[in-house]
Amino acid sequence: MPDFVDEAVLHIKAGDGGHGCASVHREKFKPLGGPDGGNGGGGGDVVLEVDPNTSTLLEYQRRPHRRAGNGAPGQGGHRAGANGAELVLPVPDGTVVTTPDGELVADLVGPGTRLVAARGGSGGLGNAALASPRRKAPGFALKGEPGEQLDIRLEIKTIADVGLVGFPSAGKSSLVAALSAARPKIADYPFTTLVPNLGVVEAGSTQYVVADVPGLIPGASEGKGLGLAFLRHVERCSTLVHVLDCATYEPGRDPVTDLDVIEAELAAYGESTDVDLSDRPRLVVLNKADVPDARELAELVTPMLRERGLRVFTVSAASHEGLRELSFAMAEQVAAARAARPTPEPTRIVLRPKEIGETPFEVVPLGGNTFRVRGDRTARWVRQTDFANDEAVGYLADRLNRLGIEEALARAGAIAGAEVYIGDEDDSVVFDWDPTIDAERTPIGPRGTDSRLG
Repeated sequence: MPDFVDEAVLHIKAGDGGHGCASVHREKFKPLGGPDGGNGGGGGDVVLEVDPNTSTLLEYQRRPHRRAGNGAPGQGGHRAGANGAELVLPVPDGTVVTTPDGELVADLVGPGTRLVAARGGSGGLGNAALASPRRKAPGFALKGEPGEQLDIRLEIKTIADVGLVGFPSAGKSSLVAALSAARPKIADYPFTTLVPNLGVVEAGSTQYVVADVPGLIPGASEGKGLGLAFLRHVERCSTLVHVLDCATYEPGRDPVTDLDVIEAELAAYGESTDVDLSDRPRLVVLNKADVPDARELAELVTPMLRERGLRVFTVSAASHEGLRELSFAMAEQVAAARAARPTPEPTRIVLRPKEIGETPFEVVPLGGNTFRVRGDRTARWVRQTDFANDEAVGYLADRLNRLGIEEALARAGAIAGAEVYIGDEDDSVVFDWDPTIDAERTPIGPRGTDSRLG
């Protein structure tokens, strides 16, 4: 089994869109047959998909930088560029996706569940798509847009019905091995279990998953021992089972004290994470009954635990004593929890488009005769423009004028010669605003030029 890693930070980059093509159809006796430049292909998305055969995030810790394929540029003859290859990253069932700041993005549960984590950039339009009565044969094309680039944090929260909690070496791994076909590493020293062990158990007609949650010691919720590393794996469990060691010889420890300590750690974890575990049904297992002194201790503390309203089972993982009764009791709790759940609805993809107000941009004075134009649409148009081509720059000016930026600048107090920043904050383009130029003036000029620019 590969090393278990349940946290990873991914640096992902979706594919860039391919550039559009500026081409003119040419054949004998038809030197200018019209624009025939194709559109660029779209960039590939980065997709997270739940894969039942994936159980660890180790691969993403080793290779945290992932990138999807870029779109191909368009070609002449109305040939569109190929779309970039989608990058599908398999993740374990129960993976929680958050931003680096901790904001929840998605909770991926169920085989086949998919999340488009980063969207590829759109391909640029070729000059055939840009032709109009005013520009019958454009000498330019739009550039493809860059794909999204971001960091995401992945965290596994184990999908299990029953969580076994208790001190190290209490026999949790031995119980998983005795109840199921799982074969975890077992030894008699603290922190033998460094990963959650899962086992599938069948009791009558009920099949459920049992998880051994490692690392619970006094102070675990404050970071001692393995700390919070695996406490989160109890969050999805519908039933918690306290495994208490009745054969320990450590001073100051006994089953009742161990139970109180673990409950205090679970409560502290719930307070720090806003995950209430107090309503989960509890069962108590007094383990290692094959040891004579342990059996006597179990008989002594059983009435005390039952007074608290707890169901108590005396078992031996070594001799399998009491395991049948325990497995059916856990199955009863799991069946009741499943019956109480609301009927699951089919997974739906929810699209939440950004709200668009009456004006898709705003003009912000920066002092003096300097202004910044903010807006997603205007920033996208700037990214699409080839500033080495005067006709492309003139086309951008026409688009901005139709959007109403000229009037907005005038209302904001801009005068001739104003510096206007348009585009992304960290990669803006500076324009010198001249309100005397007629943005709709025709003719524009030869292909690739604009008579308004000089």
